[in-house]
Amino acid sequence: MKATTDHLIECTRLPILSSRNQGWENILVEQFQHPAGEGRTHYSDEHSICLSLAPRPVGMLHTQGDKTYTGAYVKGDFCITPAKVPFFARWDSDDRFLQIRVASRFIQSVAGETMHRNPNRLELLPEARIRDPQIEMIAMMLLTELKQENIGGRLYIESLTNVLAVHLLRQYVATKPQLPLYEGGLSQRQLLLVLDYINDHLHQDIKLSDLAALLNMSQFHFSHLFKQSLGTAPYQYLLQQRIERAKQLLKHSDHSIMDIAFLCGFNSHSHLSKQFRQLTRMTPKAYRVD
Repeated sequence: MKATTDHLIECTRLPILSSRNQGWENILVEQFQHPAGEGRTHYSDEHSICLSLAPRPVGMLHTQGDKTYTGAYVKGDFCITPAKVPFFARWDSDDRFLQIRVASRFIQSVAGETMHRNPNRLELLPEARIRDPQIEMIAMMLLTELKQENIGGRLYIESLTNVLAVHLLRQYVATKPQLPLYEGGLSQRQLLLVLDYINDHLHQDIKLSDLAALLNMSQFHFSHLFKQSLGTAPYQYLLQQRIERAKQLLKHSDHSIMDIAFLCGFNSHSHLSKQFRQLTRMTPKAYRVD
């Protein structure tokens, strides 16, 4: 996500890890570690989620807008600060946390596409020191991708971002919407259209928005119906097809493994090798000579 947000951070330490240069759209994920101290932020067009990763409880005082909270944050606790709400925190010991910033325009877009509600009336609520297993699970998946340098690919990040956005809209807005239900999966025509597109563009950076646009539906509903149809998520299917294409090229072409990686949509030799080994328990080189 491009760093276009106007903000003030008085706590000047840089993140340990950041997705800033990884090409993730609509979301920025950063891991921080700070000694005892204080800091403030004010994001004009991003909603912020801070998840505690500290191994020991951290005494905290923080203010969101005109509300002040005090207490100890333990690993798994998090707070939500909506866009335009100033945030100040003071903590009394070494603190480790994951910050997720989601573009407010993206949340509005998901609300309009998925829930058919007026995005201009959307009000995300500030929350402090709460727990939510689904948000924690999504956050840890994003952290894993951050540590592995986005090995799952853009489609995976987009899927997680969409699931996070829908969950925020379901649970943390002033007026909770009713999410339309779509059952039965994709029609055969729709499914073939998507699968043909994936097959023809394996070498390219396929985005979830591209696939959903083929069927003129929201990204969230497309992902839900695709999984109903095939029993696997779009990003998992895409990875499987890329590995199958790599297998064919390894056995039936003289291309180098690096060239095969690019032809199959992987960004490097090592990227292909890691994914290939995870799915086949063999390296590309061993598979070629087997």
